[in-house]
Amino acid sequence: MSEVVDNAAQQRFEVTVDGYTGYLVYERTATTLTLVHTEVPPQIRGRHLGDQLVDAAVASARAAGLQLIAVCPFARNYLRRQQTDQHATDRRQDA
Repeated sequence: MSEVVDNAAQQRFEVTVDGYTGYLVYERTATTLTLVHTEVPPQIRGRHLGDQLVDAAVASARAAGLQLIAVCPFARNYLRRQQTDQHATDRRQDA
């Protein structure tokens, strides 16, 4: 797994692999972290780097007590899938 860093100066989370950088642009306020756009270069796609970027954003928002807002379609879909997967896991554990 590649390391995701928070480049606060550019307001984005970044992950660099093989010299290519994927990123998730965000807007942070005192109460929210808004996920704006995710971009992963074609050369490093297929490695779940977008997932790692969103996971890092979620962890950052939780740690800072911020409300997470996903306007980025990729982030919104990823979070929806994660929620569905968690719900399915919870249901299996309740059985």
